[in-house]
Amino acid sequence: MTQYLNFEKPLAEIEGKAEELRALARANEEMDIEAEAEALDAKAEQLLVDLYKDLTPWRKCQVARHPERPHCKDYIKALFTEYTPLAGDRNFADDHAVMGGLARFNDQPVMVIGHEKGSDTKSRIERNFGMARPEGYRKAIRLLQMADKFGLPVITLVDTPGAYPGKGAEERGQSEAIARSTEACLQIGVPLISVVIGEGGSGGAVAFATANRVAMLEHSVYSVISPEGCASILWKDAEKMREAAEALRLTAQDLQELGVADYVVSEPNGGAHRDAETAIAAVGDAIQNLLDEMKAMDGPALIKDRQQKYLDLGSKGLAA
Repeated sequence: MTQYLNFEKPLAEIEGKAEELRALARANEEMDIEAEAEALDAKAEQLLVDLYKDLTPWRKCQVARHPERPHCKDYIKALFTEYTPLAGDRNFADDHAVMGGLARFNDQPVMVIGHEKGSDTKSRIERNFGMARPEGYRKAIRLLQMADKFGLPVITLVDTPGAYPGKGAEERGQSEAIARSTEACLQIGVPLISVVIGEGGSGGAVAFATANRVAMLEHSVYSVISPEGCASILWKDAEKMREAAEALRLTAQDLQELGVADYVVSEPNGGAHRDAETAIAAVGDAIQNLLDEMKAMDGPALIKDRQQKYLDLGSKGLAA
């Protein structure tokens, strides 16, 4: 069953009525209600277009967090072949919130790394809801350095509410691990492409997304803090998250204007969760296009290009 967001309630009612009519027809073969059901389908399709035509930043946050949205493992399964997972940070443990390994993308050897949130209660707990611990970032550093050593392009898939803020994580050097991962991103002499496929939260996302090219799905978000966290700090009221989402300029469209995101990947009408196959294929096309952009660049040029991108941040969209 489709999980509807709060603003999709009118859509849920129409689609529910259409399904009820078809259920009645299945129970009583003499009933002919297909024309009525099709009329409801058409109405629902138009309503879906209207709802997603001009989403507010807060509604985009809700879409980005949709539990049925395709996750990292879905992209790896669909876009990469010969995926060989590599586990552990060679120091403490293997963090299941971060997955990564060697693979082929369009028959080109690459390293792929990403946050995995999980798709049901058991896997979400196992994956810690995509919130990485220090060992997750240290695993990513190991994979980034391995990719650099063997000349493999790196593709990162970002989908996290932020790094795990627990006591154990802090004791094991969470902030240092995030900083080292960000540093590793800046230093490797191979193409680095990051795709924000859902949430890009705080330093936990930056540690994977300090890339030559950053792509974002149309309804993904990327921000230094969640709207709820921002509202709690600024207004002492988490219910002001809508105002915070507006102020943070966290949408893909805003971030492209500001120069943080380089490419916005269109999603199917109704969001990636309504047509995962099409959304994943669009991401694959974007990754290939971005790899092609950097094909002629050698290691020093890639490092300079990446570092300059972040030195230049803030120079775009100042008038806005």
